[in-house]
Amino acid sequence: MADMGGTEQRSTAQLVATRLWNSRWLLAAGIVAVLTVYGFADMTGYVVLLACAVLLFAAAMLPAGVARQPAKDAAAIEAGGLQQLSGEYLAAAVADPLIIFDRTATIVHANAAAFAAFGGIAPGMSLSLKFRAPEMQALLDSILSGAAASDVVDYTEKLPVERAYRVSASSVGHGTDFYVLVFKDQSEARRIDRMRADFIANASHELRTPLASISGFIETLRGPARNDPAAREQFLQIMQNQTGRMARLIDDLLSLSRLEMKPYLKPGTEVDLRQTLDSVIDSLGPLARENGVAIERDFAEGPLNVPGDRDELFQVFENLLENACKYGQSGGRVVVTISHSDDGPEPGIDVTIRDFGPGIPEEHIPRITERFYRVDVENSRTQKGTGLGLSIVKHILTRHNARLSIKSEVGKGAAFTVHLPAH
Repeated sequence: MADMGGTEQRSTAQLVATRLWNSRWLLAAGIVAVLTVYGFADMTGYVVLLACAVLLFAAAMLPAGVARQPAKDAAAIEAGGLQQLSGEYLAAAVADPLIIFDRTATIVHANAAAFAAFGGIAPGMSLSLKFRAPEMQALLDSILSGAAASDVVDYTEKLPVERAYRVSASSVGHGTDFYVLVFKDQSEARRIDRMRADFIANASHELRTPLASISGFIETLRGPARNDPAAREQFLQIMQNQTGRMARLIDDLLSLSRLEMKPYLKPGTEVDLRQTLDSVIDSLGPLARENGVAIERDFAEGPLNVPGDRDELFQVFENLLENACKYGQSGGRVVVTISHSDDGPEPGIDVTIRDFGPGIPEEHIPRITERFYRVDVENSRTQKGTGLGLSIVKHILTRHNARLSIKSEVGKGAAFTVHLPAH
């Protein structure tokens, strides 16, 4: 009995101490108020002690939960707000396609993104009939049978446009008999992966071909042509050409890599197009004479300045003019034009490089700026092309907020126009 009495006394003491601690700020304010009154009024020390005792008693009797009331109120407000949010509102807030279904695999609700992605879905429709792919059927069976609380599969929607999704399924809460499907679009990531794989395959092929040629000639020089000066000189010249081809390819690959690492152009620098095009034409004069091509100028009057990087724009025009001299040499001339453009919302300057050679078939024009894409593979390699020049042009123009347009007619040549913003 004595132990029980001692335990009750300790419990009461702890309760009183807790109440005093929870009310410490209120108690301190009261004592300060009493002392202030004592300092300015005619109060005896006994009255002050009595007032402080009353404050202590009131604080000790204050319910312990009063101090925590604001926290309880906040929790109640939060719970009330969540109760007002329906599943429809929550589903609408999800950017990815989302479908809620029940134990019979019947659609209960689909958000706007799901309607846009799949179309023709509505509450009451069977998911098993809508998504008949084996992987989707296996996913639904796994979730509805209770074999897994959540599961993920890869799914491809074929129509109207092929899209690749990572689909996750899980139950909603506990004991609700509702489930949710979320479709995460992976199409762009898959496209980039394919581009990367194609790029590596193409680059490997372009490097492997000259390496195989060089290896074969080395083997010949060490064997049958060991004592044949004429053959040795011929083979060494071919080997030098092949190593030059590999060096050009590596330089172009490095240029593409640098451009992709810095996709945005630093503002503030202006380029004089007249001076830049004059420099490009002068640098390619020997190539033009070698191919029997005359380069003609048709530049507009007045200042022809645009914001940009001179070295990069020099590379753009050098690539385009070099292609015109090589592939349009049968036309005998190339015309370089600089003109003011008033098309579009903002004024700009157009630079057109036109040849009068065989031209480009229309079906090739949309893909001509793709990496390693060639209209004529053999002719391109004969002209020492790497298949990356127009890709570099496109990347540089994107950095300059500019664009490239191509017009061509078979037998009448091709015109490549660079549209540059003036400001």
